[in-house]
Amino acid sequence: MLEIRNLSVRLGRRPVLQDVTLSTRPGELLAICGANGAGKSTLLKAVLEEVPAQGTIRLNGHEVGKSRPEALAPQRAVLPQDTDVAFSFTLAEVVAMGREAGDFATRPEVDRLALAAVGLQGREGDDFRTLSGGERQRGHLARALAQVWEPVGPQGPRWLMLDEPVASLDLGHQLKVMQLARSFADAGGGVVAIMHDLNLSAMFADRMAFLVDGQLAAIGTPEQVMQEPLLERAYGCRISLNGAPPAGPWLLPQNCAPVAD
Repeated sequence: MLEIRNLSVRLGRRPVLQDVTLSTRPGELLAICGANGAGKSTLLKAVLEEVPAQGTIRLNGHEVGKSRPEALAPQRAVLPQDTDVAFSFTLAEVVAMGREAGDFATRPEVDRLALAAVGLQGREGDDFRTLSGGERQRGHLARALAQVWEPVGPQGPRWLMLDEPVASLDLGHQLKVMQLARSFADAGGGVVAIMHDLNLSAMFADRMAFLVDGQLAAIGTPEQVMQEPLLERAYGCRISLNGAPPAGPWLLPQNCAPVAD
């Protein structure tokens, strides 16, 4: 499991997270939701030890703060919010970095499979910096997938940590990425995803956790937590569930097989 107990983070004098306690298990996709500035990305950074924090974080039974980064790398892979690369690496080289950090360094075919999974097959030689924002995001997802390609390994379940994985993507690729995350969880891995899109979260997540002003306001199934009072408190606006806008077209992507060409 991923267990977070009494987690608090201060950045300077400002409290960003306050006494957050939650857990998620292998086989589950947990969506962390909330307004801008609620503390979602900070929560993930604290789990990854990228910001100083108080509290306890345990992954697969081991305290993260007492584990070496090289020991954690085969167990967890991260899709960051920022997808820029400073140097002139090819797409293939970026994906190989993920594979070589995990347990699959001797299996170069994993790179090809990961790129195919995100729809970037045949682009291996492209300079990563020339890719579009959405392509870079999918390229980094391929890197993360290559790092934890098999959702369960000798040390137990592996984990995908995704920070706004669909932010730069069109509707079709949003669904594809969420289906990949769902499949990873269904195969025995764990997925934690920072999400802004509540419709996609409700469609794919087993549970949703809502942060409001750095505190855990609710956690439960989408049916349990997608309630108007909580959402209005979290986002500071009027919200109507299951109601189309009063004018203009309205659509909701469907979680089903892709449309044939």
